[in-house]
Amino acid sequence: MAALTFNQKFEGYWVDGIEGSLPKKSGVYCVYECIHNVKEKTVKIEKLIYIGESENVDKRISNHEKKEDWKKQLKNDRIICYSFTQVENDHRTRVEASLIYQHKPELNEEYMDNFPFDKTTIITEGTNAMLDAFFTVNE
Repeated sequence: MAALTFNQKFEGYWVDGIEGSLPKKSGVYCVYECIHNVKEKTVKIEKLIYIGESENVDKRISNHEKKEDWKKQLKNDRIICYSFTQVENDHRTRVEASLIYQHKPELNEEYMDNFPFDKTTIITEGTNAMLDAFFTVNE
């Protein structure tokens, strides 16, 4: 492997419970605790809970085995919401691992303390709340 840089534009935010509305694409997703203002159609991001990857993000989130664990993280009137960045199949795990290693969401387990890839730089933009805009991982 070689050192690589990934420019990731995040889209979102999708609120939980609107199954079928997330992208049916290959990518990395972030799970957040949010406050949803239904009247103004806005979300306020409170906490990054989990980062994952899938060939079909919509299908993965709809059937995720940790969904109940995500909900247990919520305080009072807060909800789950998601953001997404498209990543080709060949690099999904590397981008996911970089984001997890850098940000350490409390419900992730893998990649929290080890990074099994060569030097990786991530540049994020868009709906990238609580993600660093630029970082390099090189363990």
